[in-house]
Amino acid sequence: MSIFKRIKNIIAKPEPPKAEKSVLQLNPGDVVEVSLVTYQITGRTNNRQRNAVVLTLQDGNTIRYLHVEDREQVVYALYEPIDGRLDSPDEVPTTIEMEDRTYYLEEQYSGNVLVTGKTPFMQAGEQYVWQYQSDDYKLLRIEWQNGRFMLYEGEKLLNADVQVMRGT
Repeated sequence: MSIFKRIKNIIAKPEPPKAEKSVLQLNPGDVVEVSLVTYQITGRTNNRQRNAVVLTLQDGNTIRYLHVEDREQVVYALYEPIDGRLDSPDEVPTTIEMEDRTYYLEEQYSGNVLVTGKTPFMQAGEQYVWQYQSDDYKLLRIEWQNGRFMLYEGEKLLNADVQVMRGT
């Protein structure tokens, strides 16, 4: 090796370390820890207009959904699917009572979503979302896309409860 190459290697800046993936950048195959439970991400639904994703999480046979939205700060909510049925997206009520708990509509929006991996809706398209909250801070989420409803019940999470374990 010549003296010039040695000097060049000494002066050259080292490569910067790769930035760790944020939760908004995770994809199927990545691993995340939520409330001390380790999940593999099997699907991702991305709403770019809202800077939000819903990650499908799997731990054995258990499937959960992590909603992540970047607002003033990153907001997390963990949901699990529930049985229920609604007839039409035009008739979604502003108040829902389930199991002695009343949920009040907080937010309603729609937008185009991109889908990757295993998700409740297997193709991209226009999605309508209704988000509810009860007086005891429990959450209810209703999604409608391509003639199909999905209902979820969950709760908000602290930012410290979500850790990226391994990103591909």
